[in-house]
Amino acid sequence: MRVRDWQDILDDVTDANADPDGWRAIAGQRQGGVGEDLYLGHPGVGVYHLKTYAKNPYDVRGVGAKVARKIDDGIDPHLPTEELRRRFAVQSPPEDEEEADSMARRLEETVKVHAEAPTTPDDLFRDVMDAVDSPAYGPMAFELSDRPDDLDALAETFDEAEELLSAELDDLIERDEVDRGFY
Repeated sequence: MRVRDWQDILDDVTDANADPDGWRAIAGQRQGGVGEDLYLGHPGVGVYHLKTYAKNPYDVRGVGAKVARKIDDGIDPHLPTEELRRRFAVQSPPEDEEEADSMARRLEETVKVHAEAPTTPDDLFRDVMDAVDSPAYGPMAFELSDRPDDLDALAETFDEAEELLSAELDDLIERDEVDRGFY
């Protein structure tokens, strides 16, 4: 397992060329420290674990690693299902003005179609993600002020990664001379 900057992990997610709506995520307060824990999983890609904290409102710092090559029967029950109403998305900005214009036109048309026809929130979300060509999105369990039980279960499953990533994040927080996250 190789610990890397959390942005590098998100680059792996966006470059995975996997079915974009196959991703699932769970996140919450970090256990015993400043920051948050996040697990991102996809059946065809595997599972990533990220630990982050907000140094200030404009600067999120963190570390992460790939902790599993696939979602097996021990991991699957701890990741949210489609029935969960909360959603997340990972997005890369358009590469140039032409791509931005094309994306804006697709998004405008998508919103127009949904405004004129009966729709569900889920259908709107999926169509918007398609319009902006999101490489990863799906259901997410997230507790800002707490820690979901399934997050603890995943931390136990990947206890070595949990320990290593916590130590790396603690070192990062210490090097930043912050000693606490921004709230």
